[in-house]
Amino acid sequence: MNDNWIILTNAVPEPPDWEINWGNIMRTPLSSYFVKMSETLQNPYWHGEGDVLTHTKMVCGQLALDAEYRRLDEEKREILFVAALMHDIGKIPCTRLEDGEWKSPNHTIVGSKMAREILWRKFALAGTKEEQEIRECVCNLIRYHSVPLHITEQDNPVLRLYQIAAQGELIRNFSLHLLSILVRADVKGRICDTMAESLETMDLCFSLAEDEGIIYSPGHFQSEAAKQAFLSGRNIWKEQDIFDDTWGEVILMSGLPGTGKDTWIKANYGDLPVISLDDIRGEMRISPTDNQGAVIQEARERAKGFLRRRQPFVWNATNLSPMVRRKQLSLFEDYHARTKVVFLETDWGTNLSRNESRNDAVPAHKIENMMKNLEPPERVEARTVEWHCT
Repeated sequence: MNDNWIILTNAVPEPPDWEINWGNIMRTPLSSYFVKMSETLQNPYWHGEGDVLTHTKMVCGQLALDAEYRRLDEEKREILFVAALMHDIGKIPCTRLEDGEWKSPNHTIVGSKMAREILWRKFALAGTKEEQEIRECVCNLIRYHSVPLHITEQDNPVLRLYQIAAQGELIRNFSLHLLSILVRADVKGRICDTMAESLETMDLCFSLAEDEGIIYSPGHFQSEAAKQAFLSGRNIWKEQDIFDDTWGEVILMSGLPGTGKDTWIKANYGDLPVISLDDIRGEMRISPTDNQGAVIQEARERAKGFLRRRQPFVWNATNLSPMVRRKQLSLFEDYHARTKVVFLETDWGTNLSRNESRNDAVPAHKIENMMKNLEPPERVEARTVEWHCT
């Protein structure tokens, strides 16, 4: 853990006094974001306290008072507190005045990506399993902290809760229970007339999760095929098993340039054919900065050839967003392949160093832009999802 992280975690409220060391927090890279939070206004109907920073400090104060928070172990308290500090960081770029009201659409998604970049690069939470799990637990708490307050607006609330709970398979410490503590502090850490109503909605959400047996852990299914079918939204019962009609595994790689995808493939799937977008670009003499439509089309045609022959293979590209991954995974599933997504990461310095040593090095500023939009694959995206540190 680097110095910034040590300073930050030393600010976390702990027994016996449960005080927050705001001075320590302002000695970390978060200080510049706090200044911007203080300048970001909120809708007074929901946030009579005013700006985002004032709300954030109130949320952290409520968290320190929460009995369930105080019963957690030290690591979970650190994770929750950092998530509270950053839970509305996405409001900085997302807030706008619309029809006379302050609104912050998509701030949880944007905020989770901002938190990931900050924790990865400035707090060095990357490159080891422990650091990865701490970072992603924080980011997932940020990503999903608004869902419980809008659970009644979901088309299928039970399915949505199962999908979120499934992240616990990838992230040690993540659970709907941990999320519930953050949400409660978020509701109490504000001034509004609808607090009682919001707390009632939150209680409804997590009572539903308790009834389903997923408040502390992901759900149980009869088979991996049944799990994928249910989590992907197919119309089956949770208790139902289904016939597995897949014939073999197709692996989709995911990760920034320089994370060692080629090396990992050789070590783990050296006997399988590989569709590499880098190789196709070389064959077609297309620069990574040019339009990639022809490259993707050629890769998909090669994939269809393997899929028709029921030949397992590896699709090797960065695949950093759910939308990009879904396009390829849908193709594989249309041919009844069993899908696996493998996400690789390393620490930031190693990442840049490895990339620079490549013949086709990606410019550093492009990798920085990729990092800003990186979303590791979620558990629901494929039959199997793995995260590895290289």
